[in-house]
Amino acid sequence: MAYVLAGGRGSRLQELTAVRAKPAVFFGGKSRIIDFALSNAINSGIRRIGVATQYKAHSLIRHLQRGWNFLRPERNESFDILPASQRFGDNWYVGTADAVYQNIDIIESYSPQFIVVLAGDHIYKMDYELMLAQHVESGADVTVGCIEVPRVDARGFGVMFVDKDDRITEFVEKPADPPGMPDQPDMALASMGIYVFATGVLIDQLRRDAADVNSSRDFGHDIIPYMVQNGRAVAHRFSRSCVRSPTEKQSYWRDVGTIDAYWEANIDLTDVVPALDLFDRDWPIWTYAEISPPAKFVHDEIGRRGEAVSSLVSGGCIISGARLRRTLLFTGVHVHSYAQVENALILPDADIGRGARLRNVIVEKGVRIPPGLVVGEDPDDDARRFRRTEKGICLITPAMIERLAE
Repeated sequence: MAYVLAGGRGSRLQELTAVRAKPAVFFGGKSRIIDFALSNAINSGIRRIGVATQYKAHSLIRHLQRGWNFLRPERNESFDILPASQRFGDNWYVGTADAVYQNIDIIESYSPQFIVVLAGDHIYKMDYELMLAQHVESGADVTVGCIEVPRVDARGFGVMFVDKDDRITEFVEKPADPPGMPDQPDMALASMGIYVFATGVLIDQLRRDAADVNSSRDFGHDIIPYMVQNGRAVAHRFSRSCVRSPTEKQSYWRDVGTIDAYWEANIDLTDVVPALDLFDRDWPIWTYAEISPPAKFVHDEIGRRGEAVSSLVSGGCIISGARLRRTLLFTGVHVHSYAQVENALILPDADIGRGARLRNVIVEKGVRIPPGLVVGEDPDDDARRFRRTEKGICLITPAMIERLAE
C-alpha cells in the first residue's frame, strides 16, 4: 500500500497556497504536484493507495476524485482519501506520523504486507518496486529514500550518516549545520520523505510513538531517529530507482517549495531537451484529463500574429494575435492581440489583456490582466504592485489586480 501525506500548507509558496494545499498546486501545464507521487505508485505496480489531506483540501480532494477514481475494488485495488476526522481522540492530524496513526484501522482492513509512506509535494519519477526489493533483501525495519544534495541546501531536510552497507547510523532532522558525506564533504545525504515499512512494524512504532507524551508525532523528528537507534534503518539511494527516459541525462528530483523554485521547474520544461521528460510514455504522469478543445492560434498580420516559441500550450487556450516565448500556458488561457509574454507561467483560465507585456511572471488561476499592463521591466514598480522575489519573479493574483483598480 502507498500512503501519501498530502496535508502540507507550503507557506513558502505564498499566495499560491492561499486557497489550496501545496500538493494541489498546478504543475507542467495540466498536472498537480501530487500527481507525481501517485503516478510513481501506479507505474510501480502499487494498486492500494491512501491520501491523507488536511490544509485547505477542497481543490485537492476534487482533483483526486476526478482524476484518480479508476482504481476498482473488484480488482483488489483501492483509493482512499483520508481527511483529518478525529478517528482517535479530539485532535486533527498533529504531525506526519499522526496522519498515518489515525487511520490504522483503515490500513489494517486491507492487510497490506508493506507500506510505502510518501510525501505528496515533490517532482520526480521513481520506481518504488526497486526500493521495496532492497527493503526485503536487507532485512531492514525501515528503509529511507535519500538523495545527495549540497550541504548548504540540506538545512530543510532530514540528514543521515550511513556505513559502508548503507545502514543509517545517525539521522538529524533539519540541522542548522548539516553534516557532509565522508567521501564528499560538500554534499549531504538527505531524506526524500519516502519510507518503506513492513506493516506490522510501522503500526507498532506508531502506537509506541502515540503513547509518548514528548513526541511531536513526526516521522523525521521522532519515528525515524528512534528506529535508527533501536532498530535497523537502511538508506535507499535515489540513483538506484530513479526513472529516466533516453533524453534525461541526470536523476531529477525537485522540491518546488518556493516561488523561484516553482517557476524555474516549470519554465525548464520549455527547453528543447528538458531535464524532466513529460513525454515519456513508458512512465506516464497520470492526472485529471480535463475535457477541452484544442489550442488555437489566430491572426497573421505584422505585429499581430498568434505565435509561440519554445513554449508549452495546453488545451482550450487561444493565442489571438499575441506572441509567447519560453512560456507555459495551462488549460483555458486566452492571450489577446498585441500582448507579449516571455518567461511566464500562466495558470488555468487566466486572461491576458490586449497589448499587455509580461516577463518573468507567474499568473495565478483566473487572473484578468488589464489591457496594456507591463510587468517585468521596472523592478521597483513591480515590487510595489505584486509579490516580487529576489530573483525577479513576479507572482500576480486576482487580489493584486483588484488593488490596481482602486
